[in-house]
Amino acid sequence: MKFEEEVDPRGGVRCGGLFTTGDSKLGWRLLPVMSFNESSETRYRSDVRGSNTTCCHKELSVTAFIISMTVGIFSNSFALFILIKSYSRHHIKSKASFLLFASSLVATDLLGHLINGSLVLHVYRFQKKWDAFDPHGIMCSIFGICMVFYGLSPLFLSGAMAVEPFIGVTKPIFHSTVVASHHIRRLLGLTWLLAALVALLPVLLRRPYEVQSSRSWCSFHMEQPKDWLDVRLPLIFSVLGLLALLLSIVCNTLVSCTLLLGRLRHKHGCRGTSYHLEMICQLLAIMLVSCVCWGPLL
Repeated sequence: MKFEEEVDPRGGVRCGGLFTTGDSKLGWRLLPVMSFNESSETRYRSDVRGSNTTCCHKELSVTAFIISMTVGIFSNSFALFILIKSYSRHHIKSKASFLLFASSLVATDLLGHLINGSLVLHVYRFQKKWDAFDPHGIMCSIFGICMVFYGLSPLFLSGAMAVEPFIGVTKPIFHSTVVASHHIRRLLGLTWLLAALVALLPVLLRRPYEVQSSRSWCSFHMEQPKDWLDVRLPLIFSVLGLLALLLSIVCNTLVSCTLLLGRLRHKHGCRGTSYHLEMICQLLAIMLVSCVCWGPLL
């Protein structure tokens, strides 16, 4: 750094950004003087560094989301193709019912990735400026409804998938005589209807969804609730999701124990038991993923 000395009329010397006084009473002192050019240059560098960091974080978050969305869409599409092909081949009732549940679960998860992912990309396209592209809050309401619906539907479907083999293993006669394919389709419709009802509750009760702190998605109003209704709505969502997870855990555990005891008693298991064991392994995998992904949030 180059310093230039300048004699001040008061008896001091100005050296670059430092000013010395020659007052005998005060002694020699160094007083920092920041010029306008230096301050503006420093502020400009800090602003550029901050903006560059923010842009990098945004690019990383968008890239990670696009990768996650792409993997989810392709994996669910591949799984749905396999399940539909298997469903058309198998004529065993228990296997067909399980494949119908599994196909519905994968299709619902695939639609969730497509719809919610498209909404998130739209938000990032406008740089999270909700006031610019959604002044009336319509898109935020649609976003919140989709988040809740496609969040609860897989949990409900996994719970129903766990109940069906539980009935088939513990009460095979009742399962073979009462539980039919139209009952399975009706149960699927009820699970989707219940999830849609919970998702529409805030709109029906005039408690619209709100943009969350990250400004990239919408959900229930949870910060500083106004009254008991603001507390009950997210509580309903959490309780129903946790009950679905608990139902899956209990049913899968009981069925697994029953099948293991049956195979210990009979060394050569029958064909139907092998089908049930295959279904239980798949159900345990679905239950594990559901607990890891949704347990902390719920």
